[in-house]
This record gives sequence, structure tokens and C-alpha cells, in this order.
Amino acid sequence: MSPIHHSRLVETVGIGPFITRGILTHPGKPARVWLSRHHRKRLANPERSKAEATLKLLLRCLWLPSHLNWWIGVIFAVGASCFGMASTLILFPSLAAEIAISEAGINRIFFAGSIPFSIAAWLQLYQAANAAPLPTSEDTTKTEHRIRLIGWRPDEIGWVSCALQFIGTLLFNINTFNAMSSSLTWVQIDLWVWIPNVIGSILFLASGYLAFIEAGHSLWSWPHANLSWWIVFINLLGCIGFMISALFAPLFSETPNPLATTVSVFCTLLGAICFFVGSLLMLPETAVQEVI
Repeated sequence: MSPIHHSRLVETVGIGPFITRGILTHPGKPARVWLSRHHRKRLANPERSKAEATLKLLLRCLWLPSHLNWWIGVIFAVGASCFGMASTLILFPSLAAEIAISEAGINRIFFAGSIPFSIAAWLQLYQAANAAPLPTSEDTTKTEHRIRLIGWRPDEIGWVSCALQFIGTLLFNINTFNAMSSSLTWVQIDLWVWIPNVIGSILFLASGYLAFIEAGHSLWSWPHANLSWWIVFINLLGCIGFMISALFAPLFSETPNPLATTVSVFCTLLGAICFFVGSLLMLPETAVQEVI
């Protein structure tokens, strides 16, 4: 087969086997910056995004249903709002009593919130699995396009991050579903509720940090003028919140420790707020989207 283009990725940077940034060259065209996150999500490069007026950008991002990134942000925000609502009701029992919602009802809100988390995480994994192949130093040849529901691209940091996050959301589905049972002993709660919670939180934290590396191109970065960096940084804070929450969640007797429970729920609330903000920031990021 004849090559469809001769793009070359040079001056690459990244961590370990993962390439997160490079310079993309093409005969007859000016070289441009290539970014892993923007490539898999088909976003405009940041320097081009700066030309957009802030107000125009905010107006555009309110309704972009033709863009998958927009749906991912909206659906993640729905899940985060459910987690935030349920956590608030636990922290303020008088509020729960005022609206006549029981502990079982609060647990159902958590489970309901886990569903959009999983849907959005899968959409993000689907997006990464079907992104164009990474540009390399070799000529890219035409290959058959086949839709992949999950894919297998372990050499791409974005796909690995999305895969870990998706598995984590499935564990949160199990965790929140089991929590709806009112007949569990404290040992069963630890086995069927806490263990999926802590493993899912570990996967979320690993996923969040890989996304942070992808956006910042190093183990630690502070490009505070970069919207994509703020999204992954705030989401990473949310992952840390969920991780701390899980560490304070195990039971050691039939009587829960009130302080540990409060810390756990409070950190869940903080994590949910971070994910909600990060999800909403994906909307203006989507507003400058283009095929690249």
C-alpha cells in the first residue's frame, strides 16, 4: 500500500515508554507541536486556543452535542454531582431528614452516580482506542479502519490512563451496589464494599496521575496557563480525595468510628467537587476542538 502521508514526530518528550509531546513535521507544511492528550481527544493545540475570546468560548461550550468530548464532560459531571449530593446528605443528617431521605436512599444516590461515571469512562476509553495511530519517525501507511470498543494500546499513556479509570469505575459500581444492602455484617461490608472501593480508588489515582503526566510531559509540572493541565490537575486532586476517603472507610467492628466516617465522607465530597469542576472545564476545552 502507498503511504497516505509522511508525517514525522521529532524532538519527542515523555516518561518511560510513553510519548506525550513532540514536533510533527510534514513535507510542504510548517512544523507544529503535537500533544498526546490533544491527539487522542482531537483537540486544538493550546496556542491556537488562545486566539478565542473567553466569552465566545464559554457560550460555545454550553451546547456541543456533536462532540464526544462534550458528552464525556457532561456525563462525568452528572456522576460527580450525585456523589456530591449523597456525601452532603450524610454530612448534614438534618438536611436528609428535612427532605425525608433515608440512609438507603442516600446509598441509592451513590449507586446512581456510579453509572454515569462508568459510561463517561468507557466513552473516554472508546475515544482513546479509536484515536489515529501515533505519528512516528516512519511513514504512516493506510490501514483498515475498524471500530474498537475498548482496544489494546498499552504503549500510549492516554489509553492506559483511560483503561485504568474505566476498570476503577466498574469497581465503584460493585462497591456502591453492595452498599445498598442493609443486611451486611461489618466483615461483609469490608469485603464487598470497602475492597472494591479501595482498589477502584487506587486505579483512579494511577489513572489521574498518568493523565497529569500526559498533559504536563513530566512527573511534575505547573503550566498554569494551560486549560488541559488544569483539568487533569483538578481531577488528580479528586482522585486523591477518593483515595483518602477509601483509606478511612474500612470497619473494624460493628460500631463505625464516627471521626473516620466523617473524614471518609468529607473526602468523598471534596473528590466529587473536584471531578465536577474538572468535568465542566472539559466543555470549554471541547469548544476549541478541531480535527488534528
